Amino acid sequence: MAVNASEPSRTRRTNSPTVRTTSNRSQPLDNNTTYLSTNTNTNTNTNNSYSNNNNNNTSYTPQSNTNNSSSSRSSSSYILNSSTATAEASISSLSSLRNTLPENTHIYDISEIRTATNNFLAKRFSTSSTAPAWRCSLRGREVVLFQRKVLRPIQDAELREKLSVIYKSHHINVVKLLGATIAGGYIYLAYDYMTGANLADCLRNKRNPEFTVLSTWMSRMQIITDLASGLDYIHNNAGLKVNLVHKYVKSSSVIVTEPSFNAKICHFGTAELCGETVVDDVGVEDIVEVKKLVRSDSRTKRFEGVNGYMSPEFCGLATQKSDVYAFGVVVLEVLTGEEPVKYKYDKASGNHMKIFVVETARLALESGNDGSTDVEGRLRRWVDRRLKDSFPVVVVEKLTRIALDCVEEDPSKRPNMSRVAGKVSKLYLDSRKWADTIRVPNDFTASFAPR
Repeated sequence: MAVNASEPSRTRRTNSPTVRTTSNRSQPLDNNTTYLSTNTNTNTNTNNSYSNNNNNNTSYTPQSNTNNSSSSRSSSSYILNSSTATAEASISSLSSLRNTLPENTHIYDISEIRTATNNFLAKRFSTSSTAPAWRCSLRGREVVLFQRKVLRPIQDAELREKLSVIYKSHHINVVKLLGATIAGGYIYLAYDYMTGANLADCLRNKRNPEFTVLSTWMSRMQIITDLASGLDYIHNNAGLKVNLVHKYVKSSSVIVTEPSFNAKICHFGTAELCGETVVDDVGVEDIVEVKKLVRSDSRTKRFEGVNGYMSPEFCGLATQKSDVYAFGVVVLEVLTGEEPVKYKYDKASGNHMKIFVVETARLALESGNDGSTDVEGRLRRWVDRRLKDSFPVVVVEKLTRIALDCVEEDPSKRPNMSRVAGKVSKLYLDSRKWADTIRVPNDFTASFAPR
């Protein structure tokens, strides 16, 4: 039976229990509209129907040639339609949000670089890198701009492809590359500006050698963990189909931020964009210029690597194994606070002796000449004395052995960074448990009132 739109009451009497709606909708009902009761078992061949929900509000659900056995089926279809609509709205909102994110590859024009650096006459930014650098503003972002020599020709398409992979890489322990451009045989790389000090300055204060901001074991363990996590991301997760290499792993290329002393790796993507890595389709003979590691008194000639961090097989082109070697050196450097290579004057011979931190680490773990096996005592004398002998010896021993595995002379014997990062993370948890046990309790109160 159809409902007349002119009837004042919106109640339909049937043999089934009466359904009374309390909707305040003002629009009229057409002649093809019917009401569905809660226990109606009739076939409807109408264009539209009303289904009663639990809130006694009228909901509109289009139905056509459907056998409505109960109102629960109508209610479930309403919920399904609502969920589908909500999911579609969420997907559309996320898509619109993604389009607003700055994920487009920034390839700057050389005029922008000249304007930002005052035609390269602005004051240079002091960094650990030998390449010229400027702190400036590009497209509304405060950046540090590096100028580097391109070792092999690179086309704009290749530059855009590599830059897009590197630019879309996000990690909390890696300084983000914002963009680049090539002009006159040089590549200009713009990195996000980070506040903080480099790890080398934090470990060695020239003005006050007895002071360091990294005076606790957990602060140094945090830096080692962050460095392992960031380098593992670069090697295994940054490039989906490309195994990226960092090449510039050293203490002066790590930024330490306050107050939690987190570490951030600088110069990510520099070696890839400058053609300083080993690639499958380009041989060593195709490199335009590979600087040999020769000793020279001329200041115009520069080393490709840094003394103390270079692996024995390093010949100018970096690999992931050379990054692992440099990481092991940095770990030993954090443990001792000493430089990778230092010179000590020998009074007996009157000459200067070269001391490597790798050799001192091996001596600390090996048995002495008298057959003593006091590894704990040697480690306590070897670790940085500014930690005031407050560190877990077991964790230090395991961490030192991991670092020595990374500095193996044979590259095939060095572990990959994913394995190293897993072991370091476990040692971080052990260090956290150790720190909680020796922490001064702060859950007590003291009263000075008379008893």
